[in-house]
Amino acid sequence: MRPIHRGSVVRWVLAVALLVTVVASAPSAQAENLMLNAGMETLGADGFPDCWEKSGWGDNDSTFAVTDQAHSGSKAVSITITRIASGDRKTLVLENAQCAPQVTVGHQYDLSVWYKTTTPNTVVTMFRHDVTAGWQYWTDLSALPVTAAYANAGVRTPAVPANTDRITWGVTIYGVGTLVTDDYGMSDATPATPPPACTAGAACTKGSWEVLAFEATVRGIHAAVLPGGKVLLIAGSGNDPTAFAAGTFKTAVYDPATGQFADVTTPFDAFCAGHVMLPDGRLLVMGGNKDYPAADGSHGYEGLKDAYVFDPADNSYHRLNDMNAGHWYPSATVMGNGDVLSLGGLGEDSSGTVSTEYFSYAQQRWLGMGEIPQTWRFWGLYPSMVLLQDGRLFYTGSHVFGNGLSGTGASIYDYAAGTVTDIPGLRDKDERDQSMSVLLPPAQDQRVATFGGGNIVTNVDANALTDIVDLKAATPSYQAGPGLPTPKMYVSAVLLPDGKVFETGGGLHNRADPVYEASMFDPAANSFTPGMATDPVPRTYHSSAFLLPDGRVMAVGDNPGNGTFDKRISIYSPPYLFQGARPEITAVANTNWAYGSSQQITVNGQIAKASLIRPAAVTHSSDPNQRYLDLPLTVDATGTKVNLTTNPNLAPPGWYMLFVANAAGVPSVAQWVHVG
Repeated sequence: MRPIHRGSVVRWVLAVALLVTVVASAPSAQAENLMLNAGMETLGADGFPDCWEKSGWGDNDSTFAVTDQAHSGSKAVSITITRIASGDRKTLVLENAQCAPQVTVGHQYDLSVWYKTTTPNTVVTMFRHDVTAGWQYWTDLSALPVTAAYANAGVRTPAVPANTDRITWGVTIYGVGTLVTDDYGMSDATPATPPPACTAGAACTKGSWEVLAFEATVRGIHAAVLPGGKVLLIAGSGNDPTAFAAGTFKTAVYDPATGQFADVTTPFDAFCAGHVMLPDGRLLVMGGNKDYPAADGSHGYEGLKDAYVFDPADNSYHRLNDMNAGHWYPSATVMGNGDVLSLGGLGEDSSGTVSTEYFSYAQQRWLGMGEIPQTWRFWGLYPSMVLLQDGRLFYTGSHVFGNGLSGTGASIYDYAAGTVTDIPGLRDKDERDQSMSVLLPPAQDQRVATFGGGNIVTNVDANALTDIVDLKAATPSYQAGPGLPTPKMYVSAVLLPDGKVFETGGGLHNRADPVYEASMFDPAANSFTPGMATDPVPRTYHSSAFLLPDGRVMAVGDNPGNGTFDKRISIYSPPYLFQGARPEITAVANTNWAYGSSQQITVNGQIAKASLIRPAAVTHSSDPNQRYLDLPLTVDATGTKVNLTTNPNLAPPGWYMLFVANAAGVPSVAQWVHVG
C-alpha cells in the first residue's frame, strides 16, 4: 500500500456517529461476507494474516503484532503507536485482485469490524481501485469511540463511483494508543427491488418549472434561505440610482409555504453587499453601495464600511462596528470557528480594496487593522473563496468584473500564515466573470468545479468551460472537465440532496442575450445530463437560484441592460420528485448537534444516503459557503446511524438542512439541525 500523503489535513477528515432510529434496509443475516480471511486466522509466510497488510505514513513510532486477544478464533491484529508527529498506521486489505473485494458501481456495502482501542483517534478508512487511474484514497467513514472490551462497528459506504471495480478498507489509528481489530465483514446492501416506474412524462427525466402567479415585492439582488425555510430577498437600492437618491432601500422576507412577503426596514444601501450566515442563524451583511458613479466621471461605484446583522427573530437589521475599509462586491466566507473573512470589492474612493477584513464571532465585532494579518492583495470583486478542510481558503477564479488580474487566476490563501499560493490550470482566467464555483458533493472529496463565465469589459461571447480541481492532491491543479451544454455567464449552480449539481439560467453577453438552458452535473460520473426543463423567465445579471428545504429550486431576478428588473419567481421540481414516494424524517429529538454527539431521529421509509446541506446566501453567481456534507450510514439490528464529521472546517458551525434519500435518489423534506 502506498502511503497517503495528505499533509496537515490527513486526520481532519474524520467522522463521529450520530445515533439515528429509522425504518431502513437492514443487512440480511444471510448476506455473503465478501472479505477473505476475515477473522485473521490464516497467516502468510511473513507471519502476518493473509490478504492483509501493514500500512500508514508519516513520522511516528509504531508496532504491528498478531495477538491472541481475538474476538473469535485465536488471532487478531494490534497496532500500537507510542509517538506521533504526523501520519497514521492502519491494517488494510491487500490491494490485489485476489484479496480486495470486487464491487458493483452504484451499489452500497455494509462494512463491520470488531475492535478495541485506547484512543479516540481511530477511524474506518476506505480506498478504491479506479480502472483507469489505479488505487486511490476514497474516504474516512466513521470514527470509533474508545472501548476496553470488544465492540462492533458498522458503516455503510457511499454508492460506489464510476470506474471502480474493487475496494480495500481497514481501521486507522492516528494517535498514541493501541488498536486491536478482528472479524471483518462486508456485504452488498443494495436492495434488489427496482424503483417504481415514473409516469409523469417528460418531468421524469427533465423535471418541471412553475412560474408563480405573483411577483416578489423587492428586486431579488441577494437571496438567503433562513433557518426554518423562509427566504430573505435583499434589494437595497436595487441598481436604481433614483431609489438611491431617494434613500429607498428594500428588503423582504418571503415565506414559500404561504406565498406571503413581509417588508423589512432597511437602514443602508445593501445593494452589492457581501453576506454570510453566522452560526446562530443571523445573516451577516457587510459593505454595500456608498454611491453610484458620478455623471462627470469623477468617481465610480463606491463601497461602504457599514456592517449589519439581519436577525430572523425580529425581522430587523442591527448595526455592527464598521469594517476598516469600504467594500462594494466583497467576498464573505465563514470559517471553522464561526468567524468570517471578507476580501475584495471597491473602496470608498472607487479603487480596489486590498485590506483583509475579519469578523470575530466570539467578540461580535470586526477586528481592527492592527489585529489582522494582511497580504495587501487585490482579490477582485466577489472573489469566490471556499473554505478547505485544513482551514485555508481556495480562491476559485470566479469573480465579477475582473480583467487582467495577476497570477494564474486561482490560488490558496493561508490566512494564519499570510501566504498566497497560485493554483495552475484554470483556463481563460480573464473570461470567468460571473462564472460559478461550487465545492462538489460531497465536501469530504475537496473537489471544486468552476462553470462558464465571460468578460464584462471585452464583452466576448461567454464560454462553456468547466474546470475541476482536486484540492486533496499533493500539487493541486485545475483540470479540464466536461463542457457546459451551452456557453453562458451569470451561471447558477445548486447542490441537490441526491448529490448532483443543477445548473440553470445565464446569458451569452453582458446583461444581454439570455440563455434558456439547464443541465444536471453528476460529480461521481463527471458528466452533464443536458436537456433539463428550462426556466421560462430569463435569468441573467442579478439573478440567483437556490435550494429550498422541500428539495425544489427557487430562481429570482434578471436585470438586463435596459435597466428593468424581472421580479417573477420560478420554482423547479427536479426529476427526483417524480420518482415515487419520498422518505420522511418524522422526528428529531434534539436539533442541536455538537461535534461528536449522538442524536436520535426517526425516519419512515428505506434510505440509501443522508446529507447536510448548508442553506444558500447567494448573489451574482456567488455562494462560496454552499456545501453538501455526506453522512455515511451505519445499518444494524438496532437501527441506522449517520456519521457527521468532527472537522468544523468541513461543516462550519451553523444551521443545516438534513436530508435523507432512498436508492432512487428521492429525498425527504429537510429537517433543520444546528451543528456546532
